[in-house]
Amino acid sequence: MGRRIAEFAMDHPRAVFIATLLITLLGTALIPLIQIDTDPENMLPSEQEDRVRHNLIKEQFNLHDMIVVGVVNEQNSNGVFNPQSLTALHALSEGIAGIDGVIRRDLLSLATVDNIEQGGVGTIRFEQMMGTPPQTTEQALAIREATLSLPLFADTLISSDGGATAIYVPIEAKDQSYRIANEIRDLISELDTQDDFHITGLPVAEDTFGVEMFIQMAISAPLAALVIFALLWWFFRSVTLIIAPMLMAFAVVLTTMGALIGMGYTVHIMSSMIPIFLMPIAVVDSVHILSEFADRYRPEKGARKTMSEVMGHLFTPMLYTSITSGIGFASLAFTPIPPVQVFGLFVGAGIILAFVLTIIFIPAYAVAINPERLSKLRAGSQESSADETGLARSLIRLGTFATARARFVVIVFAGSLLVAGYGISQIVVNDNPVRWFQSQHPIRVADEVLNRHFAGTYSAYFRLESNVAEQAPARFKTRVDEILNNAEAQGITLSETWAEISDPIAADTTEFEAYLEQVSVEVEDALFFADTEKLAGLEQLLEATDEARGDLNFWQRPENLAYIAEMQEALAESPQVGKVNTLADLVRTVYRELLSGDDADYQIPETRQGVAQTILSFQGSNRPHDLWRMVTQDYQAANLWLQLTSGDNQDMQQVIDLADAYIAENPLPNGVTASWGGLNYINVVWQNAMVKGMAQSLAVAWVMVALMMFLLFRSIIFGLLAMVPLTVSIALIYGVVGLIGKAYDMPIAVLSSLTLGLSVDFAIHFIERSREYYQATGRFTESMRLMFKEPARAISRNAIVIAVGFLPLLAAPLVPYNTVGIFLASIMAASALASIVLLPAILTLLQKWLMPDRKPSTTQESTS
Repeated sequence: MGRRIAEFAMDHPRAVFIATLLITLLGTALIPLIQIDTDPENMLPSEQEDRVRHNLIKEQFNLHDMIVVGVVNEQNSNGVFNPQSLTALHALSEGIAGIDGVIRRDLLSLATVDNIEQGGVGTIRFEQMMGTPPQTTEQALAIREATLSLPLFADTLISSDGGATAIYVPIEAKDQSYRIANEIRDLISELDTQDDFHITGLPVAEDTFGVEMFIQMAISAPLAALVIFALLWWFFRSVTLIIAPMLMAFAVVLTTMGALIGMGYTVHIMSSMIPIFLMPIAVVDSVHILSEFADRYRPEKGARKTMSEVMGHLFTPMLYTSITSGIGFASLAFTPIPPVQVFGLFVGAGIILAFVLTIIFIPAYAVAINPERLSKLRAGSQESSADETGLARSLIRLGTFATARARFVVIVFAGSLLVAGYGISQIVVNDNPVRWFQSQHPIRVADEVLNRHFAGTYSAYFRLESNVAEQAPARFKTRVDEILNNAEAQGITLSETWAEISDPIAADTTEFEAYLEQVSVEVEDALFFADTEKLAGLEQLLEATDEARGDLNFWQRPENLAYIAEMQEALAESPQVGKVNTLADLVRTVYRELLSGDDADYQIPETRQGVAQTILSFQGSNRPHDLWRMVTQDYQAANLWLQLTSGDNQDMQQVIDLADAYIAENPLPNGVTASWGGLNYINVVWQNAMVKGMAQSLAVAWVMVALMMFLLFRSIIFGLLAMVPLTVSIALIYGVVGLIGKAYDMPIAVLSSLTLGLSVDFAIHFIERSREYYQATGRFTESMRLMFKEPARAISRNAIVIAVGFLPLLAAPLVPYNTVGIFLASIMAASALASIVLLPAILTLLQKWLMPDRKPSTTQESTS
């Protein structure tokens, strides 16, 4: 079939070129429609349970993603609490508030928050902490002391040592954070101050990564193409010959990306790497064709006949390697991560497109080349020249070693697998978007500096929600009926009195809370005029009414606030938690100022009415809306805002485990459920989903590829042998990941599918060509000798092209790109070694059963 397709392409080269050009132009025309998405939240489907809950928590408590701006002064003995620094801070706060996309009302800064202090016995005063900049050092220090006295602000707005202060900038949408951060930098450049300014936070880290990611894509893809071009020239020493695979690779990349964008998919972190992946992979089949073509070509034979022979030999292994590579990537569709699914499917489709173009474009191009140019091919000008290169001599020696020391080779690989098994057991799943940047990047520097000064720039939200209000009407009715029945049993006619109080109110009021409020007033009035025998019953009804009102205001109950305060203290003991901000802090702070202002009175009031009074007092401040970030307006859900000093998944998981352990030992109040939200938590969720999904996709793909190997070789033994290199490569690479302490993150996870797809390619070519030579020669030794000529060179060249093609990623300032570059080179080395060293060693040991000598070798080397 390969010959027929090649013949058709060589008969119609003009049609092949025009068709290739048209699909390339179509793909290129769609690229300007690109839509960029760098939000890690979209690693989860929009309907995923944790993501839905996360968004609900943000909506319930009016929470917004925030950029953190830190101001640090380590030169002044008073830190930032000097007139010049605070004047600059005030101006910066005003400027930030005016930036489009910033939610001005919720901006947190010393220039926007209130000072809370006693205004006299039983009264409280709210004044802006820094309505105007201080004029003297004494005024600046007074601001510091006032801020540190407020638990809500200490280590959040200012550091304990007074050396730094922060501005929390709430934004309307995360995809505006890069622009807003740049506008903040412009404002900073205009300030008259010696302070150091730092900008960080997950939203700006994620959006900045997206911007730099596409800059790197625009640099790395062409650079990879240049490196591949140089390598191909080094291999074949003919620009004319290697232009064909380069043109074909560009056609594959542009067409695939155009199709992705044209079908309405956004370009995410993963899909941005598609050009980098496809550029080297798209030329692998071409390298096989050109390698054999260069070895076989003779002017007297001509390009057409030579190409027909080459395609006859290579079509089947190329077909299967392309399908298996495609399956390896397409298996990512089994992960629950949408961007990874898109990445896998389109890379897989690109590989199939590359195969189709290779088998028609390369033959068509070969016959279109002037015969005089072909005659100058150094690799094909003399039969012996290809065997005299350094690579050729090295491969021959390697083949001799693999077959002569077969037992030793197998033992070494087996030992390596045992070590790899231990390394795999040490792998830790972890990621942090801030660590996607190299250590010297401003965002990484800001992250390190600000988390050293403050309680933490990372946020997680722990919601405690009560369902008591839903059951309150039924429970109130049950309690009232119980009181009335008890009174009737004692001969007291309390039912009529209750009906006179309750029925008119129930008829006029639909809101249960308003009903209880009026009932409470009427029962209190009835107590003044009631007969002595009814006093006890009416007091019980009043108590039941008050309890029902407490149910409706669940988180105003002192015992429930005390539970929050105790949990808050337990969570704050974790080294990962810098601080927990809760409603309990606000209530205790306001109550302290209402009583005396002394720390001894920093406590929760003993009654619900006392709590309600402190909350009512706070609502007289300049920022009453801050209350609703801690509790919902119906007081049925409370929010614990955790400030974390690390965005690592492992650290967030430890905090989750700590909360679970605390609840196990100290059960939640009846009717209360707990749930997590926040970007840190969402990152944990999608990382866990990714690990499970990758494991599932890898297992499915392994089975599918194994079945294909059985079909290709029509042999279970040879099929299993073909799976050895990829299995060994995956084990070795991930063993190294565990041994060196590299976290298992998104790029590492995706590389497993890449390993599966590419490692089996080398094995297919090695086994298929070995069997061809064995059929021709009937002798195993001669087959191996021939294998370590052109076929081994083609395999090695492919490994080098792919490995080196990814090396430009090492120059990127983005860690995921570096990771892909390093591990791809490692994967290619491991895969190639396993294919051309381990496979011949195993075949040598199994020769008697797989390739027993049948006759003396009479085949000349020309059979290669």
